[in-house]
Amino acid sequence: MFMELSGQQGVLSLLLWYLSFSTADLTWPCPQMCVCRQDTLEINCSSKHLTSVPEGLPGNAKQLDLSGNRLKTLSRRQFYGLSKLEELDLGDNIISMIEVEAFQGLKNLRFLRLKRNRLKILPVGVFSGLPNLRSLDVSENEILVFLDYTFQEMGNLMEMNAGENDLVFISHRAFFGLRSLQELNVDRSNLSSIPTEALSQLQNLAKLRLRRLTINVLPNNAFRHLHQLRTLQILQWPSLDTLNSNSLIGLNLSTLVISSCNLSSVPYASLRHLVYLRYLDLSYNPIRSIQGNSLEELLRLQEFHLAGGNLLSIEPGAFKGLVYFRLLNVSSNRLTTLEESAFHSVGNLQTLRLDRNPLTCDCRLLWVVRRRLRLNFDGRQPACSGPALARRREFREFLEVELPAVFACRQARILNRQPQDIKTEEGANVRFECRADGHPAPSVTWLTPEQTPLSSTGRLRVLVNGSLEVRYAQAQDTGSYLCVAANAAGNDSISAHLLVHSVPRNYTTPSFFDEGWFETSLPPFSNSSGRVPRPYPFDAKTLIIATTMGFLSFLSSVAICFVFMFFWSQSKGQIKHTATIDFVPRTSMGGGGDGADGGRFTMKLI
Repeated sequence: MFMELSGQQGVLSLLLWYLSFSTADLTWPCPQMCVCRQDTLEINCSSKHLTSVPEGLPGNAKQLDLSGNRLKTLSRRQFYGLSKLEELDLGDNIISMIEVEAFQGLKNLRFLRLKRNRLKILPVGVFSGLPNLRSLDVSENEILVFLDYTFQEMGNLMEMNAGENDLVFISHRAFFGLRSLQELNVDRSNLSSIPTEALSQLQNLAKLRLRRLTINVLPNNAFRHLHQLRTLQILQWPSLDTLNSNSLIGLNLSTLVISSCNLSSVPYASLRHLVYLRYLDLSYNPIRSIQGNSLEELLRLQEFHLAGGNLLSIEPGAFKGLVYFRLLNVSSNRLTTLEESAFHSVGNLQTLRLDRNPLTCDCRLLWVVRRRLRLNFDGRQPACSGPALARRREFREFLEVELPAVFACRQARILNRQPQDIKTEEGANVRFECRADGHPAPSVTWLTPEQTPLSSTGRLRVLVNGSLEVRYAQAQDTGSYLCVAANAAGNDSISAHLLVHSVPRNYTTPSFFDEGWFETSLPPFSNSSGRVPRPYPFDAKTLIIATTMGFLSFLSSVAICFVFMFFWSQSKGQIKHTATIDFVPRTSMGGGGDGADGGRFTMKLI
């Protein structure tokens, strides 16, 4: 009896197992050549050489992978029965056409991937029926244009990748309806300008990436109305060399990357509005200098990256006022030093990247090497390129006792200290010498009697060798000039005195010299040997330009008159080319008699 009951239970168990298997098989049919997982509701038909969407897909599937096949066309309502589908991958096919409403019925779809196909255009309505789509990838296709209202029914879309296409135009209302879009990538296209009007439809956009475009100027108001934008990435624009002063106006960015472009200087005017900026990356641009006192309006800046450029100097006060500044990355540049005075407070600095720079290890870098145990070099230690006893040594290799001898400077010293007192007359050229020595090489500055620094241009100018040149000296140039030689170890100065005698004038006559027009002042009854040249208001270049413009104006007036006469003559109809004129000849006495014979002659108009 017991054995009979056990046998019956075994048969019943076997029958129940068979029925459950059959039911599962019926409720979860797997198309041929596909791999199905009922536990995760996944269908994988990837790389099966399919030329069409397989039939018999289970309606409760959540993931469908059709990538890597030979699909060419998606028909209307192609996936209509898959109302539970959440992810659909159609990447790496040869799809060239998608009919309108092809995705109709996929009301729960969250992710749609159409990457690496052959789409040239997205018809309006092709994405209808996708109210809950969150992510769309149409990158690496051949799309030429985004038409108005292409994405209007995708109100919940949050991320779209449209990069690596052949886009030449984005219509003004192409992004209409994308009220939830937060991230947009537009990489490598043929756009000739920023699609400002189209982007202005994206009121909630938080991250925008524009990579590998061929635009050379970022115009004013390029990203207007993007008040929620927090991250802007402009990458690999080899021709971008100019940012207009108001190109980033209206943005509240926290992260800005303008990398691998052609900027020759830090765009200070464009950055000054970005008071919420925390992360700034200008790497791989041919920028040569970071100026002093020019970034202080970026009050919240924490990180500054300028790696892989042509950076030669970071001026004192470069990061002045940046109380939250934590990280500086200037690796792979041409810097020889970095002075402590560049920072608001080196105590706040946490990470410093100075590696792969030709650093001269002297007193200017002593502050860095003394903090070598506290500073984070991100695993890349700076190394010395000079002097000889420190060459190729990393900062961590130096002992504290040898720092004063290695990281040393020699105070600036003016070599020629002989008094320089020059007396001359107006119109003469004067030069004062100022040669200095020291380590590092000192900078030479000349100050006027009013203590104003002189530049390398103008009538009073500082030459490359440190000398001061006064051209065509005037009486008002009289005074004491101060030469100051300075370096990190200290400074030295010396005065030079100039006295210019004015020449009495009675009348002036213009003369022309090699450098242009000058005014020559002659005292009474003097000959030409007493002339003192003075600048004349007009030089030769100005006269030539004025003469040329006057001649062109004359020719233009004559041409206009001839054209007017031609059209006027045409409007008069038929013109006679001959005319007969009657006349009465005058007598030899000067009067006309009654019996005098009349005359006539014929005149031909040429």
